[in-house]
Amino acid sequence: MAQISLGKTGLYVEQNGFGALPIQRVSEQNAVYLLRKAYDGGMNFYDTARSYSDSEEKLGKAFSGMWDKIVIATKIPAVDVPRFWDDLHTSLRMLKTDHIDIFQFHNPPISPRPGDDGGLYDAMLEAKQQGKIRFIGMTNHRLDVAQEAINSGLYDTLQFPLSYLSTDKELELVQACKEKEIGFIAMKALSGGLITDSAAACAWLSRFEHVIPIWGIQRERELDEFLSYIPTPPALSDEMMDRIEVDRQELQGNFCRGCGYCMPCPQGISINMCARASLLLRRAPSEIILSEDGQQMMRKIEDCTECGQCSEKCPYGLDIPDLLKKNYEDVKEVLAGKPI
Repeated sequence: MAQISLGKTGLYVEQNGFGALPIQRVSEQNAVYLLRKAYDGGMNFYDTARSYSDSEEKLGKAFSGMWDKIVIATKIPAVDVPRFWDDLHTSLRMLKTDHIDIFQFHNPPISPRPGDDGGLYDAMLEAKQQGKIRFIGMTNHRLDVAQEAINSGLYDTLQFPLSYLSTDKELELVQACKEKEIGFIAMKALSGGLITDSAAACAWLSRFEHVIPIWGIQRERELDEFLSYIPTPPALSDEMMDRIEVDRQELQGNFCRGCGYCMPCPQGISINMCARASLLLRRAPSEIILSEDGQQMMRKIEDCTECGQCSEKCPYGLDIPDLLKKNYEDVKEVLAGKPI
C-alpha cells in the first residue's frame, strides 16, 4: 500500500488500517500481541470506539507511551454534553493517553453543528481547545447524514462503508470528500465478510489516495494477510476485475451488510447473521450456518413478530422481517439437499 494524508489533518498513515472492533472478542494477551505485531508490520492507524466493550483498554495496554508513533481514532455515542465529557475522559483513561487524534461522533441520526440544541459539536470544539482531541470526525451509515457532514465543512474525517460493492451514490461521497480535503475512513471494506478476496478488495481501494480502509482483525492469519500487502501491494489485475464484477452481479442491492444497528431483537434473533445466511452459505464455510448451533440460531426466526423495530433502525431501509424469512427458507432448502 502507501502512506497517505488524511485530508487536511496533516496525519500521514499507512493505507492499511487496523479496525479494533473484533479484538473485544479475544483475550487481552492475544489482543496486545496482535496490536503490537500490527505496529511492527507497518500499521500505524487504529480505529476503535467507546462502544466496543474493552477494545480501548486493550489498545491502551498495547500502546501506552507510544501514541506519538500511532494515529488513534475512537468514537462516542454521546447524546448529551455530560455524557460527551464522560465518554471522552473514559476513552483517554482506557487508552492511557492525554489526547486522541480523531474523535468521532458514532453514527448520529443528524450531523451535529455549532450552536445546535444538543451542544455536542460545541463540546467537541472545547475539547479541541483543551488539547484533548486533535481532529473532529463522524461515522455514519446514512447517505443523507454523511452528505450533510461533508457539506457543512465542519468535519476533518468521515468514516463510511466503502467497498467494491458500493453504489454510485456512495462513491459520490468519496469524491466529495476528496474535493473538500476530508479524510475518508473506509469501514466494511469486506462488506461484513461477503467479500472473500481481500487482495482484490485492497487493490480496488488503494486507487483512492485519500481513503484508508480499516480491516477488522481478530486472528493472526488475518493480520498476516493484510500485513503482506504493505511491502507488496496487490495490483488491480484483469482477473481481479472479473471476480469483482461477478461479486457485484451477485451481491449489489438490498442485502444485509451486518452492521448490527438493527439489534437487539426483542425476540432474541441474531438478525445480523440470520439476514445474511443465504449469502454466507454461498460464500463462506457452511458450518457457520448448518451446524446445530447455526440451525438453532436460524430457527429463532420463527419467533419473529414482525414488530418492525429492526426495519426502523436499519440505515439501508431493508424490509428485515421479509429478508429473514427468505434466508430461513434458503437454509431449509440446503438442509433438505436442494440447491439455492
